[in-house]
Amino acid sequence: MFLRFVYFYLMKNLSLTLLLVCAACAQNSRLETLGGLPSALAENSACEVVGNTIWTAQDHGNEPIVYALDRSGKLLKSVMVTNANNEDWEELTSDDAGNLYIGDFGNNDNKRRDLAIFKISASELSDRKASVSQKTTFHYLEQTEFPPKKSERFFDCEAFFEKDGHFYLFTKNRSANFDGTTFLYKIPNKPGHHVAKKLGEFKTCCKFNRCAITAADISPDGRKVALLTGDKVFLFTGFSSDAFFDGKVETIELDHFSQKEGLGFATNDEILITDEKTKKIGGTLYRLDLSEAKP
Repeated sequence: MFLRFVYFYLMKNLSLTLLLVCAACAQNSRLETLGGLPSALAENSACEVVGNTIWTAQDHGNEPIVYALDRSGKLLKSVMVTNANNEDWEELTSDDAGNLYIGDFGNNDNKRRDLAIFKISASELSDRKASVSQKTTFHYLEQTEFPPKKSERFFDCEAFFEKDGHFYLFTKNRSANFDGTTFLYKIPNKPGHHVAKKLGEFKTCCKFNRCAITAADISPDGRKVALLTGDKVFLFTGFSSDAFFDGKVETIELDHFSQKEGLGFATNDEILITDEKTKKIGGTLYRLDLSEAKP
C-alpha cells in the first residue's frame, strides 16, 4: 500500500511538473498567437500580406485555390485559379502593384522539369475566380540529372519573393547528410522560360526539421530579408542590391517548433507566420515583432 501511494504521488507531481514546463515554454515563445486557421487549410504553405489581407495556398494534392484571411486567421474568401494546376504550390509573393505570384516549384524528389511561377493580376483577386496572366518557367543550371544522386538533391524550393522585377528563390536542401545549405537563385519576372542564376549560398544548421528553409520574404522598405525554418527566423540586413547573404545575419530563435510553412512581412518590423496542422499541433497564425525580437 505504501509503495502504491509513493508511485501515484510521484506520477502526479511529475505530470504537474511537465505541465508547468510546457506552460513556461508557451509563455516564453517570441511568437504572439493571432488566431487559428480554418481546419480546411491544414496544409497551408504560404503567408503573403497584401494590404490588410493575408493570402495563403495549400501544397501538393490540393485544389488550385488561393485563400484570403484576416489578421485573426478567419477565411474571407477563396479564389479558384481556373487555368493552372496545383502540382506543388509552396509559396506566394506579391509585387508593389499588388499582383500575386504562386510558386509552383515544390520538388521533394528533385525530379520535376516543369517548375513554374504563376501571376494573378491584382484586379482579379476581388473575384471568386481568376486566371493566370503570366507564366514563368525555369530550370536550375546546376541540375543535370532528374533526380540527382542523393548527396546532391539541392533543387527543392519553398521560399521566394519578388524585388525590382526579379524573383529570388531560396532552395530547400534535401540531400543526404543534410548540412543546412540553401542556394539563392535569381529569375526575371517575365513570361517564358529562364535559367535560374545562382547568386550564392548560406548555411543554416544541421538538423533538417529545424534548419531547412520553408519560406522567405523581404520587408516593404527592401532593407530586411527573412528566411523561415521550423523554429527559427534568419534575418539579413545591411546588404547591397541583391547580395543578401553578404549582409549581417541574425538568428532569431522562436522558442516554438512546428511545421512552419508561411512567412510574410506585414510592416518593416512585423512578420506574420503560419504553420501546418499536424497531430493536433499548428494550424495557427502568429505574429513576430522584430523590434522586440533578440538573437
